[in-house]
Amino acid sequence: MHVDGKPYRTIWLAEDGWSVEIIDQTKLPHAFETVCLQSAEDAAHAIRTMQVRGAPLIGATAAYGICLAMHAETTDDALDAACENLLATRPTAINLRWALDVMLQHLRACEQSARAKAAYQKAAEICDEDVVTNQAIGTHGAALIAQAWQRAGKDRPVNILTHCNAGWLATVDRGTALAPIYHAYDEGIPVHVWVDETRPRNQGAALTAWELGKHGIDHTVIVDNAGGHLMQRGRVDLCITGSDRTAANGDVCNKIGTYLKALAAHDNGIAFYVALPFSTIDWSIADGVAEIPIEERDPAEVTRISGRADDGSLATISITPGNSRAGNYAFDVTPGRLVTGLITERGVAEASSEGLLCLYPEKARATGGTKQ
Repeated sequence: MHVDGKPYRTIWLAEDGWSVEIIDQTKLPHAFETVCLQSAEDAAHAIRTMQVRGAPLIGATAAYGICLAMHAETTDDALDAACENLLATRPTAINLRWALDVMLQHLRACEQSARAKAAYQKAAEICDEDVVTNQAIGTHGAALIAQAWQRAGKDRPVNILTHCNAGWLATVDRGTALAPIYHAYDEGIPVHVWVDETRPRNQGAALTAWELGKHGIDHTVIVDNAGGHLMQRGRVDLCITGSDRTAANGDVCNKIGTYLKALAAHDNGIAFYVALPFSTIDWSIADGVAEIPIEERDPAEVTRISGRADDGSLATISITPGNSRAGNYAFDVTPGRLVTGLITERGVAEASSEGLLCLYPEKARATGGTKQ
């Protein structure tokens, strides 16, 4: 994507050819700054502190974390230690484990002397594949937006509600939930996006609004609890969110608050789509509600908030009484029965085991299941 006319991915090799640069998302939207990662621990820190976030980008960063480890030392012990450290950073997003498994399997088959070069090649492949995957998601999802525009009579913009950030900042480029919006807009379909603020880290207000603005897309930031009201008033045509982990039965795990949006959409007869790449599907989990682990983060993310003051300075302030406890559940799971469809790089599937296996029949063979 472009930032002030300059094309960027969210992660790339530095000029020295081995260190890795990222956009520090904790500084957005008030400052655009990049950070150079020079060790596997730097990569782990970036994931843990959410300098990078979003399931696909977490996976890509972990892959480059392995590259940085192999740049320093190519032994089995170094490889295992880096994988273990990176895997422990975020428990919910399955792309993290997927990317590490890909890197580990690839490097185990290499001579130690060849591991560093092989690691960088494989990480680059993971990143390039993510871009191609997201472009395909954008194409398939844009067709749904075009249908909504036709139903509206083509006399007004399509109103789309999204939650959290599943745009190019959450991936290597283009995004998942926002990819269809970018594609539709670039094809000339007028769109307007309702952007949930997405407490407590405000990824919607800070990140989604920022990147939509950079792309020139009309949008309105709303408080998290406004979505149901807008749906009741007929001001939402469809919802599109992302997924950090999708169970084999079509249940989707996304940023906390997604489940409530799905309930409101279901009650108002509004289509609720989830956009996701193949790497986000966890075929080992049969019931997402029961089995997907939910990350609990620092309560300070709930009790404190950062922003720009009227004088231009940045400040972090407390918003709760000092003696009040806070819970910070980072994700929730939306049952597949509330999801209209899953938008993948292979097309749109019903949110069910049968729907997913229709798009990924090789998984039925691999797991011993049958495609219905």
